[in-house]
Amino acid sequence: MKVFKFGGASVKDAAGVKNIVRVLQHMGFKDTLIVVSAMGKTTNALEQVVHSFFENKHKYPEDLKKVKENHHRIIEDLFDSESTEINKKVNTFFDYVSTFLQNTDAEEYSLIYDQVVSLGELVSTTIISHYMKKEGIENYWLDARDCIKTDDYFRDANLYWTATELAIKKEVKGKSTLISQGFIGSYSNELTTTLGREGSDYSAAIFAYALGAHSVTIWKDVPGVLNGDPRNFNDTVLLNQISYREAIELAFYGASVIHPKTLQPLQRKEIPLYVKSFENPDDPGTAVSKGKTLDPLVPCYIVKNQQTLLKLSSKDFSFIIEENISEIFALLHQYQMRVEMIQNSAISFSLCIYDKYSKLEPLLNALRTKFKVNVNNGVSLYTIRHFDKPAINFIKNMVGEILLEQRTLQTAQFVVKDNG
Repeated sequence: MKVFKFGGASVKDAAGVKNIVRVLQHMGFKDTLIVVSAMGKTTNALEQVVHSFFENKHKYPEDLKKVKENHHRIIEDLFDSESTEINKKVNTFFDYVSTFLQNTDAEEYSLIYDQVVSLGELVSTTIISHYMKKEGIENYWLDARDCIKTDDYFRDANLYWTATELAIKKEVKGKSTLISQGFIGSYSNELTTTLGREGSDYSAAIFAYALGAHSVTIWKDVPGVLNGDPRNFNDTVLLNQISYREAIELAFYGASVIHPKTLQPLQRKEIPLYVKSFENPDDPGTAVSKGKTLDPLVPCYIVKNQQTLLKLSSKDFSFIIEENISEIFALLHQYQMRVEMIQNSAISFSLCIYDKYSKLEPLLNALRTKFKVNVNNGVSLYTIRHFDKPAINFIKNMVGEILLEQRTLQTAQFVVKDNG
């Protein structure tokens, strides 16, 4: 079994769906499990539905209707007059979400988020599965929620590995070509969970691990893993090969081409990962596997936006010691903050954090009971792996005011105040 993963950019419209079928026909689809994301910007649109549900309830039905209409336009382009059956199936998913929002008593944002945003993957895979059959590719539509078993940490659920592995083997056994959803799982067979934004890569790795897959190929709108996101950096370079360890480092620091959790299960079973272009499937792309050196050895640039920089100091100018640091991290855990960078001195402790769950204010209130707290919102974190002097100068010349700088043997990081 091999695993293919197609992201939202590859299925943003009818032309993208048709191209997936061409890739499968060209590369082969026997003994293949295909993991697919939501179409285009659907996840963003569904996040707006959730936002409206909490902030402006009379608006969310219209937001949901727009998402539905967009998918029906894609269906019309793909199926013409043969769209009745697929329309009914897609409407079933939308009706479920609409009914859920009308009747739910839940007040937890993250729980409701997962029930709504997961709609994107369920609908996209349903449409693609039917189109594959229309084009002569028989396949089995697999509900990932029957396979990916998690806890109830909504929006970033943790996997129950043993239960997941058993469920995947049971559901996949005896089937040749399957299509399933990235990003989603389930808690106790009752509630849908998600694995974190851009978690479809991780889903592909989970399936591959459970099946002992031959390989995983992530199909992207870029030629492979580049040494920087072309949306942020010019003249990027394709990395031909890379080790698991280096890929994990890049993903940890925020390289968007691979989800941070993707590499760990693949590394455990030494399953090779390929990142290739769905526009040019014959191109070699990037190979990620055991012991591969970084080729070519060039600086790699990563940027994370929408960060918050905190500088904590003791109120009486005493040292920040182990007891204080322990208290700080307990609060970071309590308020679900992702720590991107830390730096400490004798009387101060600086953190660059990401407020994914919008709990910054209660965190600050808690910290201020014991520390002086200086806050810089809306900063960016730049990271250079394998930096050299020209790379450092390149970043310093392109960014705004540098608020914090830190270097290790192979990595340089800069917390930057955004220009304007």
